[in-house]
Amino acid sequence: MSTERVTFHADGITLVGNLAVAADGAPAVVLTGPFTGVKEQVVGTYAARLHERGLTTLAFDHRGFGESDGRRAHEDSQGKLADLRAAVGVLTAHPAVDPTRVAAVGICLGGGYAVRAAAADPRIRAVVGIAGAYNSPVRFSASDADGYRRALTSFIERYDDELPAVAPDGGTAAMGGDEPFDYYGTRRSTAAHWENRVTYGSLHALMTFDALSAARLLAATPLLVVHSRSDAYCAPELAEALHTDATGPKEICWLDAKQHIDLYDVEPYVSQAADTAAAFLHRHLGGATTVPSAPASAANP
Repeated sequence: MSTERVTFHADGITLVGNLAVAADGAPAVVLTGPFTGVKEQVVGTYAARLHERGLTTLAFDHRGFGESDGRRAHEDSQGKLADLRAAVGVLTAHPAVDPTRVAAVGICLGGGYAVRAAAADPRIRAVVGIAGAYNSPVRFSASDADGYRRALTSFIERYDDELPAVAPDGGTAAMGGDEPFDYYGTRRSTAAHWENRVTYGSLHALMTFDALSAARLLAATPLLVVHSRSDAYCAPELAEALHTDATGPKEICWLDAKQHIDLYDVEPYVSQAADTAAAFLHRHLGGATTVPSAPASAANP
């Protein structure tokens, strides 16, 4: 895949991305990915797979992460949505892109951002969430509202302090447990510009970011949800709720991966997700008619 390094701006912040043009007028997608992730990791994997399937792709580093400028290692929810608006602008202005054939694809936390971005930006004509985190403060706080507020207080008190993004052997980390470390803490995710740190304020951003309620705001924007039946980090129940709440054309594809991170880089799940996403996007945005279909065992009848 031949990529072009691009720089663009959001709120005066310089962002860096990799643009890969498939063909003049091909459907184009902007990708957004996991918490703390950079463009050479999960979004880069999916950008390559979708480009192989006939889509122009833009994978970039959000503000504060990777090669982009901004406050380092800090999750800025509204800022990331501004980044996505700017990235969509890069695609719609490109001479090889039809501005009526632009979509957003999000993986993990990016799934929620892609849905929220599409709900607020009609230039995004279709949206795909893969192993998505469809955060809902209402649901987070439902069983223990006081505990939820205590957690928010603790994050605010240490807002500018940092902690590791991942840690081995149950150590304190923003993404606790063995599974995140098995990806970010090993050679699987090697990327020169990824840093194992994040602010406590980032945890406040995650706990207060509302992706789920954006489902109804998509109106007639086509939505595809690809999710594992078993996922300890991004709840399948929230993926199902997002699909249920969406009011426009919608599809849901359940995969049989055993872990959340299987959809980051493990076969056959990555290919199944990419096949399903590409077929969906070509169907709703127009394009190649020879895109491979997802295996019958991967999708709901």
